[in-house]
Amino acid sequence: MKGVVIALLVALAMVHFMAEPARAITCSDVNKALAPCVSYLTGGGAPTSACCDGVRTLKSLSPTTSDRQTACQCAKDAASRNPNIREDAAAALPNKCGVQTDIPISRSTDCSTVS
Repeated sequence: MKGVVIALLVALAMVHFMAEPARAITCSDVNKALAPCVSYLTGGGAPTSACCDGVRTLKSLSPTTSDRQTACQCAKDAASRNPNIREDAAAALPNKCGVQTDIPISRSTDCSTVS
C-alpha cells in the first residue's frame, strides 16, 4: 500500500510540473513583440526580420479571442501614444510579414469586435 501511495504522489508531481498553466497576454508582451517595428511603423520601408518575428510572436501569444482583444487594445493604446505611427503601415504590417492574424494595429479599431 505504501508503494502505491508513493507512486501516486510521484505521478501527481510529474503532472504538476509538466502542465504549464495558460498565461494571458499582457501589454508588456505586445510592446516587446512590436518594439522592433517602430522604425517601420513611423518611417516606412520594409519591416525588418526582427519586426516580423515580433508579429509572429504576437500571434503565438494570442491563441484565444480574449488574448487577441487584449493584444488589440494594447497595440491601439501604444499607437495612440505615438502620433508618428502611420496608420497605413500599421494596417499593412501583418501582410508585409506574411503573417495571418486577427490583431489589427490601429488607433481606430474597436477591439471588442476582434474575434
